Amino acid sequence: MEASDLNDHISRRFNKDIEDLRNSVLAMGGLVESQLSKAIAAIVSGDSELGLRVARDDYKVNNLEVQIDEECSRVLATRAPAAGDLRLIVAIIKTITDLERIGDEAEKIGFLASKLAAMDRPADSYRELKTLGNHVLHMLRDAMNAFARLDVEEAFETVREDERVDDEYEAIQRQCITFMMEDPRSIKRVMNVTWTARSLERIGDHAKNICEYVIYMVQGKDVRHTDISETVDLVSD
Repeated sequence: MEASDLNDHISRRFNKDIEDLRNSVLAMGGLVESQLSKAIAAIVSGDSELGLRVARDDYKVNNLEVQIDEECSRVLATRAPAAGDLRLIVAIIKTITDLERIGDEAEKIGFLASKLAAMDRPADSYRELKTLGNHVLHMLRDAMNAFARLDVEEAFETVREDERVDDEYEAIQRQCITFMMEDPRSIKRVMNVTWTARSLERIGDHAKNICEYVIYMVQGKDVRHTDISETVDLVSD
């Protein structure tokens, strides 16, 4: 085999490694999205068994994180990627960490759903939690779409959505405090609602992080810990 043929073969193998990694991350994102969707459904419908099933299945997310992380380590060791390829692998390692943490929050919500199912349910079937849950579910979906397409604009729009999620979370917190003051007997149930809302808010933060990694992959700009207006300037430069 001539040197040029060998180099072409190595290049093709490396491109396949990168594509396999991207596909694995998307598969992990799909699993986490499914877990979150089921956890939200368990809260809204009062389905204790569904909530517990979500919690039990968290090991699947953990296993995927380990597998992808090991593959990233192999590629780094054997391919010595540089520039954009190196940024991609670094972003993948960070992304799967956030996806695993979203899985952990979905597990918590599953357990909380099983507890809430055994308590008196409000007439609105936790409408506020459903609204917040669907919002962060869309954020996660949009974040993974941005990752799949390396779409900076969609990533940026999803980052902006985190402010709305924070507003919704704070509204639920205020409402919960009011409920507990008006009826101390509701404290146990309302605390479970508060913890569920907190987990959902954290999921929004993790989806935002994934979008920031997409911007880093494409533009090589680190927009973490920056104000939203500064992020606009960085992305548009």
